[in-house]
Amino acid sequence: MKLVAYQKGKNENDRVGVLIDSERLADVEDLSQQFGEKVLPANPSDFYEDAAHHIEVLQQVLQKSSGYETLSLQDVRLGMPLGKAKKVICVGINYQEHIHEMKSQVPDFPVLFAKFDNAIIGPEDDIYYPSITEKLDYEVELTVVIGKTASKVKKEDAFDYIAGYTLANDTSARDLQKRTPQWLQGKSLDHTTPVGPWVVTKEEVENPHELNICSYVNGEVRQSSNTEHLIFDIPFLVNFISEIMTLEPGDIILTGTPDGVGFAMNPSGLLQDGDRVKLEIEGIGVMENQVKKV
Repeated sequence: MKLVAYQKGKNENDRVGVLIDSERLADVEDLSQQFGEKVLPANPSDFYEDAAHHIEVLQQVLQKSSGYETLSLQDVRLGMPLGKAKKVICVGINYQEHIHEMKSQVPDFPVLFAKFDNAIIGPEDDIYYPSITEKLDYEVELTVVIGKTASKVKKEDAFDYIAGYTLANDTSARDLQKRTPQWLQGKSLDHTTPVGPWVVTKEEVENPHELNICSYVNGEVRQSSNTEHLIFDIPFLVNFISEIMTLEPGDIILTGTPDGVGFAMNPSGLLQDGDRVKLEIEGIGVMENQVKKV
């Protein structure tokens, strides 16, 4: 399944929808009221509070439902699929070639940093380019959505705790990121990190370590790699992070970006006002956002 957060009207709250095909969605709460024993939450944040269970219920509802009302994707606006970000945990320098282009060293342990909800935007929103930075960059990343509470999870059990996958642009202010040893200030600018366009539930992704991953700026290919090149794979990351902190339903993990970022290009390929950045991950989806000076 592909789960979205959508808005029918400009001032309405986001609701959870499920894609019926490439052009239409059905409202999850409405579906469950018609065909399910349990009414599922309409609010995305509430839905992902118990993501694994709610996804299981929705799968059962879809198996026995027919003749339900749908909406055209053309008539709605998609929001950040989980509604509001909880913990946003990011993994730095997790592809070998990206380490080389950034003149870094292969880490002995995953490099972790955080983003906050102020940075997170939806798949159709503009990426803000604030005056505090002159070096805004793009980073396409496979993003893991946690489905149930995870503490000290064994690697072999990691996928049991995953609800699904989405994609994110870990937009980075390189000048701010590089001016101190800690990266947070370059990674959490307001309205800079699109996530979406939907969450693909895990049963639809046979192997998340065999996905082509690409980014484009104004139609030009910038990053082109495969998730098989992750240094620390998803089970390792879930194990490693859950040993440090308890992961909760609705938390997301950005797993790192491959080589091809603008900062490493000669001449520079850093973002400019008006640029269009498209991300694509095989089996997950496509997301495109425009850069806007603010």
